[in-house]
Parts: sequence; structure tokens; C-alpha cells
Amino acid sequence: MPTAAHMEDVIVYHLSALGFGPFFEQQLQSWVDDGGIPARIAAEHRGGYVVWSAAGSGRAQLAGRLRPELADAGAPGVGDWVVIRDAPAADHETVIERIFKRRTVFTRGAAGREARVQVVAANVDLVFAVCGLDADFNVRRIERYLARIWASGAQPAVILNKADICADIDARVAEVESHAIGVPVHVISALHSEGLEEVRACIQYGMTVALVGSSGAGKSTLVNALLGEERMRTGELRAKDGRGRHITTHRQLILLPGGGLLLDTPGMRELQLLDDEGIDTVFEDIAALASRCRFRDCRHDTEPGCAVKEAVESGALDTRRFANYRKLEREAQANELRHDEHRRRKAERVWGQLWDEVAQLRKWKGGKP
Repeated sequence: MPTAAHMEDVIVYHLSALGFGPFFEQQLQSWVDDGGIPARIAAEHRGGYVVWSAAGSGRAQLAGRLRPELADAGAPGVGDWVVIRDAPAADHETVIERIFKRRTVFTRGAAGREARVQVVAANVDLVFAVCGLDADFNVRRIERYLARIWASGAQPAVILNKADICADIDARVAEVESHAIGVPVHVISALHSEGLEEVRACIQYGMTVALVGSSGAGKSTLVNALLGEERMRTGELRAKDGRGRHITTHRQLILLPGGGLLLDTPGMRELQLLDDEGIDTVFEDIAALASRCRFRDCRHDTEPGCAVKEAVESGALDTRRFANYRKLEREAQANELRHDEHRRRKAERVWGQLWDEVAQLRKWKGGKP
């Protein structure tokens, strides 16, 4: 079965090839009286979307009535399933009327001071954290990415790219495996198309796989290697530090030959943790130690009988790993407080508006109850 077909220059897609399964089918059946066409967001451009469906592909805009409802959950992102009003066309922009409940969602705190959730990838099955075996290599950053991947509900994996310029691959792999417990680690050279068989074998028909990582990790080069063509722009590394420049500027879905979808994302300058979900999974060795502490609410600081502190002091637990655990935990708690405060202020504004409306109504009625 082909994944897409051309009908009068309009591309239509088989929903199963786009990842539409029982989870979404059940939701659609409950909306049967609403009408509309199921579609998947394939790209986002300045608030507008490109959608793929069995009725065609084209541009779409979010219905205005949905925007206030999505203030806390975040606007739809690439990978989201939606219901559109009518079939897309080259000369027609359709409207997104509904958004399906997500099966998985990779989010981060939006950059800056604003307490806002940013959807990076929705409804993905597997997320590859891509890291270069050059100046980009940073095991602490890998831990941070893995925490958000576990929190998303998707399965994580690590890709160590640029094996062709690494002097001691085995040492790097051992270091990552000791910090990414139980997570598959794949070593590749996207530039030379080496090691791609293992990566491609992970991507089955109907699966959606996201690539996340910093600029210069080689995500676009990897996409081109998997496609077998130079579709994505790639950039040269900066001579002073070996870091890459931002080339991918927006998130997009890409159909792979043989089935499966890649969700490519721009390089991230920062990945803020929204909450502490996923942290204990990444640091399961520390979580296991914490379960043996004398006090259930032990902060692993000055409390007596702290199994975590004892492990650090004896050398059984790496000091840097514990320090990163504490750093991510503090960051997650701080961001949770920011978002709670944001929600509280929003609720106060809503109640204030309701109070004003009641007061205006009473004034209009001449003060009568």
C-alpha cells in the first residue's frame, strides 16, 4: 500500500501511514455527528499550519474560538491530529475545528520569562536524542533530553553522530550508557551514511520518530541520509568551537521511503524542564538509593541516614551525576511554581471579568437582584 498518492496534483495520504490508529479512531467515532475531516499537522509556519489528510493536503488556520481554550495546554504542534472543516486545496485555507487528545507529547518551557508550554512534538512513538561526538558532546544535556522524552510518554533512544571524527568511540558510548540506563545507544556517521541500518530498523510503517538535539548535532544530515537525497539544508560548523549554526527553522513531518515518519526539529539553545516527570526514570539509580533514606522526604542535603549522600561520599555515586540530578530537580520545581502562579493569575483575571459582568448586569437592571 503506498503511503501517499497524487490526484490531480493534490497529494492524499492513507491515514494509517500517518499514524492514525485505534486511539484516535475511538475519539473520532465519539464526534461522528460533528462532521469534519481528520488530518495531521505536518508543519507550522508563523501560526499557520500545513495539514495532511486522506482528502488532500494544504494550509490551515486554527479556529478563533479554540485559542483561549489552548492557552495552558499549548497551541497545536507538529504531529497533532486535528479535525478540519473541509478538504484542503491549493487556493483554499481550511479551518481546524477540533484537536484530538494526544497519545504522547514532548514539551518544554518556552524560552524567556513567560510561563508558557511549548509543544515540540506530538503523538510520537520514539524520540532520538541526537548528540555529536565532537565539541557538541555533553552527557548532562543528554540526561536533560531523556527526562523530557520519558515525561512525554514516548520511548527514548540516543544517537551519537559524527563517529568518523571521534578518537575513542567505545569510551563515549560507555559514558552515555552509564548515564542513560536501559536506553538504546546508536553510533553513526550521518555524513558518510554509516550505522544507519540500526536506526532505520527502529522506524516501522505508521510510526512517528522525532529527532531532538542542539544545533550542529547533525539532525538535518541524518534526515538526508535516511531519505537518500539532499532535501534538508545543512550548515558548516563554526571554526572557533565546532558548534553548528541553526539551519532547520521550523518543525516538520517527513515521510520516509518504506514507511514511517520523521519529525525534524530546529536545534534547541535551551530545554527547560516543565516539571519533575521523567527525572526519576533517567536517574533510577539515585531514585533507588533515595528509597533507602531514613526519612521519606529526605532532601539529600544535611539529613541523617541519607543513603544518597553516603553513596556520593563513598564514591559509589558520581558526584557530577548527583549534581546534575539536583540541578534538574530544582529547575523543574521552579518552573512548576511559575506555571502554577501563571494559572492562578489567569483564574483571578477570569473571576474579575465575571464580577465586572455581574456588576454591569445589575446596573443595567437598576440594581435589582
